[in-house]
Amino acid sequence: MALTNADFLFPADAHSRSIARDLYAGIKDLPIVSPHGHTDPRWYALNEPFPDPAQLLIVPDHYIFRMLFSQGVRLEDLGVATLDGAPVETDGRAIWRRFAENYFLFRGTPTRLWFDHVLAHLFGIDEPLNAATADRHYDTIATVLQWENFRPRALFERFNIEVIATTEGALDDLKWHQMIRDSGWEGKVITAYRPDAVVDPDFEGFSANLDKLGEITGCDTGSWAGYLDAHRQRRAFFKSHGATSSDHGHPTAETANLSDAAAEELFNRVRHGSDDEREKRLFRAQMLTEMAKMSRDDGLVLQIHPGSWRNHSPSIFQKFGRDKGFDIPTRTDYVTALKPMLDCVGLERDLTIILFTLDESSYARELAPLAGTYPALKLGPAWWFHDSPEGMRRFREMTTETAGFYNTVGFNDDTRAFPSIPARHDVARRVDCAFLARLVAEHRLREEEAHELARDLAYTLAKKAYRL
Repeated sequence: MALTNADFLFPADAHSRSIARDLYAGIKDLPIVSPHGHTDPRWYALNEPFPDPAQLLIVPDHYIFRMLFSQGVRLEDLGVATLDGAPVETDGRAIWRRFAENYFLFRGTPTRLWFDHVLAHLFGIDEPLNAATADRHYDTIATVLQWENFRPRALFERFNIEVIATTEGALDDLKWHQMIRDSGWEGKVITAYRPDAVVDPDFEGFSANLDKLGEITGCDTGSWAGYLDAHRQRRAFFKSHGATSSDHGHPTAETANLSDAAAEELFNRVRHGSDDEREKRLFRAQMLTEMAKMSRDDGLVLQIHPGSWRNHSPSIFQKFGRDKGFDIPTRTDYVTALKPMLDCVGLERDLTIILFTLDESSYARELAPLAGTYPALKLGPAWWFHDSPEGMRRFREMTTETAGFYNTVGFNDDTRAFPSIPARHDVARRVDCAFLARLVAEHRLREEEAHELARDLAYTLAKKAYRL
């Protein structure tokens, strides 16, 4: 029995399902535009074979190991490295078996949908993963990963990726992007500017990070003016390596618009290690507005990914570091929080600020009305915990009537899991086709409009919003 079905995620009623099938047929083979994500540029630069199945599909994927950890499986037993170098499981087959034995835990989750898609469509596997099939699946995947046509560049082309954006920190030298460019390979891999380490006073090593920023740029990052000039220089460097966007993972969406004198005074206090939580929060807020003003000047699209309590478990953070499944959504205000920035740049027609949320209660109440009136604002797709069929449906249902489709930016996969990119885009395309089919069936949308919209949501809007 096939792991996936041709009518996967389409409406249950025959009439709407037929419309969804037609819409999907017109867009399913469109190129993938992946304007925001976290794949490793060294994969494309070195183009070496991927490691064993566990190292490729399990060890780096926090969607997978957070679920297993919640059910009592130790991160060490899944091969997740510790900061102090303490021993962890290194046998890929043992890690894979442990995952397969617990695969039933993912029933009903998007991880299950993506993983089955990868097994079926990338590796040609048609039997369910469980303890009994674990070794056969492992051997099949391990074998093909050594083939030339399963190397990163070959998969990039096989996936029909038109462009993919990675995300690098402000201090990154972008050597892998330069290597890709120098190689002559035609795959389009660009970067995005992520300055969290040099704008968040709570980021580990913040003061030293500012020192390094000064060394890299030759700017005086001990002064407010020099610090801002250093950002401008780094943004220009990232643009020279293809960047069309910056990305900001702040705890909240709070912004500020201080006078130059007040901002300079605040910077001086934070630069010298202020432990006042109000001052640190205000500095992050001011820096979102500063980044928006820089985007107005240099054209980089500004992405705001707020509302995650990062590293919620201090013991896990201390032992394993960042991105280990303990980032938890929080309630997030946008109307009040964004007003200082919007007062400054919100009416700019040539500026694009893309808002994301982990707080779905804000969709209809705040985000859709904001994006439905401010020219600078667009809504990013359902993100992270809501990058799922139900999350995508809720996003469309709660934002379309107020913001419309054209104040959204299509889909982006926001993933580190390279093999799952086609699966994630396929899920998004199917969900959008199902939503459009319902509007057609209810005579709220003409079918020819739905076909045009299906293409826009799958392809055109992302290209336009991210200036690709």
